[in-house]
Amino acid sequence: MSGFSYLARRLVMAVVVVVAVSILTFLVVRIVPSDPAALFAGPRPTQAQITQARERLGLDQPLPLQYLAFAGRVLHGDFGVSFKTRRPIISDIGTFLPATLELVIASTVLSLLIGVPIGALAGARPGGWIDQASRFVAIAGVSVPTFWLAMILQLFFFRQLGWLPLSGRVAQETTLFNPIASITGLNTLDALMTGNWKGFADAAWHLILPAVTLAAYPIGLTTRMMRAGMIETMQEKHILAARALGHSERFILFRYALKVAFAPNLTVLGLSFAYSLTGAFLVEVIFSWPGLGRYVTDAILNVDFPVIMAVTLVVTVFYVVINLAVDLLHALLDPRIVLQ
Repeated sequence: MSGFSYLARRLVMAVVVVVAVSILTFLVVRIVPSDPAALFAGPRPTQAQITQARERLGLDQPLPLQYLAFAGRVLHGDFGVSFKTRRPIISDIGTFLPATLELVIASTVLSLLIGVPIGALAGARPGGWIDQASRFVAIAGVSVPTFWLAMILQLFFFRQLGWLPLSGRVAQETTLFNPIASITGLNTLDALMTGNWKGFADAAWHLILPAVTLAAYPIGLTTRMMRAGMIETMQEKHILAARALGHSERFILFRYALKVAFAPNLTVLGLSFAYSLTGAFLVEVIFSWPGLGRYVTDAILNVDFPVIMAVTLVVTVFYVVINLAVDLLHALLDPRIVLQ
């Protein structure tokens, strides 16, 4: 019953957070010194066209009524129409979000595959050469600027070696001769599902550089957290008891210590996933990755208020859902944690 009460409280808190963010975003958008009606009316609009656009958008109503109308549309899955594209925003998000998710998922998997093993081995043998290397990885990962790393990787792997593509999701040749059928919007997954191996190889090749760039910070953070967790776990009583029983260090590491030390990293990985949704914006611009980041960047440059509000809400929902899922998984992995 305590678990159910915990889940109910967290869901209520999630709704409160989303509503608070929507109100704050709505007010900030209205405070910005710009006229949405003039932007919506198009270039060089007349006063009559601006007035007509203001009435159509409901901007002639009091702010509370405007917000209630906006919230009502959102509850029905309607984020409005983009000022720039003139298309429904929900349709645009459905087009651009899968590209961002593919990039973020790839970077999170890299964080898991690289940061966890390095941090675990470093924490199991503190002071060794692996520990020294892990410190360098952690410090470099969290301190190197994303834009600098992106440009260095482009210069080295594209310009100097010619191994990896500079930008985009797939090559022009793949689009023409081996097009990837869109099922989920994730090119690598769609290519696998349809058996398009050439398309998969090309999509994966294009994914490497932006995914590595985006994964740098989470890798450094995960390595550091995993190392600290492993050092602490290896000093606990059940580990000492396992040693006294004569179990090998490898058995103790993988059977007893790893799961306990990994549990706190779920929070790091979960928040890193949510952070990457916003951190991907700069990466997408540098690598010409047609995702949500480039979409909202164009919206900011064009003062496309409905798009900014919609993307903010989508990212907020991701944050809330991922945070809740991480807490539940944390409790599942670590029996010492009680949800109440």
